[in-house]
Amino acid sequence: MNESCQHAGIVQERVYRFVLWLMPAVDKFPRSQKFLLGDRIQSLALEVLEGLVGATYTRERRPILTRVNLHLDKLRVLLRLAKDLRHLDLRRYEHAVEELNEVGRLVGGWLKAGRPPTEAGAAAAV
Repeated sequence: MNESCQHAGIVQERVYRFVLWLMPAVDKFPRSQKFLLGDRIQSLALEVLEGLVGATYTRERRPILTRVNLHLDKLRVLLRLAKDLRHLDLRRYEHAVEELNEVGRLVGGWLKAGRPPTEAGAAAAV
């Protein structure tokens, strides 16, 4: 694995852990929303993860990372809606937003620098 893949792994791992946390949280949505709002939230989270994997293996990262940022913003809005509909409690919502904000900072840094974030940069962002 080259150095670029290792650095990109930091943000990928963060999103992977977020998705692992998110899936069971969405499964607790009421049946009426699990297959509408819940599926959309899960799909967007998976698209973020897939986009980050794709960005690792191409030189043309900017369009992919821009799309990842858009998906992160959509996720924030849908999670807020889930909170306002009382499908997510405040504690879970705050955790989700903190994670998405951190991932957004890492992706934004990757976009600005033109290369994946490093462990040192990720630690400094926290």
